[in-house]
Amino acid sequence: MDAATRQIVEAIHQAPYRCALAVAGGGTDAVALLLGVPGASRTVLEAVVPYHDQALAEYLGFRPETFCSAVTGGDMAARAHERAGWLAPAADVVGVGCTATLATDRIKRGDHRFHVAVRTRDQLTNYSLTLSKGARDREGEEQLLSQVLLNALAAAFQVRERLEPALLPGEVLHRESVPVGSLLESFLDGRLPAVCVEADGRVRSPAAPPSVLLPGAFNPVHAGHRGMAAAAGRLTGLPVAAELSVTNVDKPPLGPEEVRRRLGQFTWHLPVWLTRAPTFVQKAMLFPGTVFVVGADTAARIVAPRYYQDTDERLAEALARIRAEGCRFLVACRADPSGRVMTLSELRIPEAFRDLFRELPEAEFRLPISSTQLRERGEREAPGM
Repeated sequence: MDAATRQIVEAIHQAPYRCALAVAGGGTDAVALLLGVPGASRTVLEAVVPYHDQALAEYLGFRPETFCSAVTGGDMAARAHERAGWLAPAADVVGVGCTATLATDRIKRGDHRFHVAVRTRDQLTNYSLTLSKGARDREGEEQLLSQVLLNALAAAFQVRERLEPALLPGEVLHRESVPVGSLLESFLDGRLPAVCVEADGRVRSPAAPPSVLLPGAFNPVHAGHRGMAAAAGRLTGLPVAAELSVTNVDKPPLGPEEVRRRLGQFTWHLPVWLTRAPTFVQKAMLFPGTVFVVGADTAARIVAPRYYQDTDERLAEALARIRAEGCRFLVACRADPSGRVMTLSELRIPEAFRDLFRELPEAEFRLPISSTQLRERGEREAPGM
């Protein structure tokens, strides 16, 4: 590694940013340069090489129309930015995408070219270059790509160091920046009513509506949540997702950092729908036809008149609206701190609405503890479902 390259990589590692990278067709030399200088663990959260067409499609969540294009590079950078935010919720993060078609062991019919894209919270910058075909070997093309990628990352990290790309006559590096906003940021800013965060961190809006939802505050996720989700999936034969409302009737709204922290508990386990729907009437209107999985204590509150201005009429109106939206409840038994088990059969459900509630048999699941009890004990389970 030459002195100039080491200097820019060291500067990148000293900057207060973190990044995730995805490179395909080229760019692995740049990743190696970043990892080859001490301090990489402060900077690089993840580097992936989805080289095969199917691997890239799975990374993006869809099959791109063209695998080597500025659009695909931007999509890769956006996905990497999502991953970086997922892995480091409290950090200033950057996503880098690179797609290239470079010299290989056979003659290519098309141009040799690459597209590097860098995604920050509010901007996407694309760097595109068509190479002089045959003027360099693979190593030379990779070296030029590395210079461009490191410069692009340095710009995003707001460091001054730059390399001088060895362009040949007729080669022009095109740079274009456009303002952007992530779906998660759009939700947190109040511009979207709901988003779905997949188990691998991809954020979707709109997304296929959920069949079964496990609502909760998830502070923290515990064995009860895991058991309820698994039991509901077995009983219904349908996929289960979690639902986290960032607004609450009795508590202040969750801030962005806290939302990201709670989301991180679901990594590689369950999709999570983020909403601003603290009541089940609001949830039903947002997700018609959904089965909500709740503990018996939550079900007791759903049918308690005191939550409806102490009137049976308001309670009936709420349950009627939930029915009209095609929603139902799957109710798990709940053991209180003394060991007493509360079941669906004990609840005072208005006769006209009993069909909205179905029991999750105790043989399938029994909820032994709540997040509140865990916090009172000062305990926190390991992340994940």
